[in-house]
Amino acid sequence: MVDLTSLTAHLAGMAKQRIVIDPAVCGGRPIVAGTRMRVSDILDALAAGAGADELLSDFPYLTREDISACLAYGARAVDHSVVQAA
Repeated sequence: MVDLTSLTAHLAGMAKQRIVIDPAVCGGRPIVAGTRMRVSDILDALAAGAGADELLSDFPYLTREDISACLAYGARAVDHSVVQAA
């Protein structure tokens, strides 16, 4: 069985190291550190059916860890508190 808590913590830590926001690059959108590749571009490509191998071939400066960090970043971005009315 997979320990989802430790896996989530590991992915969140990886995303923090690999995903950066710099107001001077790509309008301040989240990017892969050391590149101008936006997280949203990688997520859009994956959603459209591109595989990791295809992305790595098209963008040789990316790594599998970069792609995993983008997925983790996206997962954290949509994970928000649920507020219920009393």
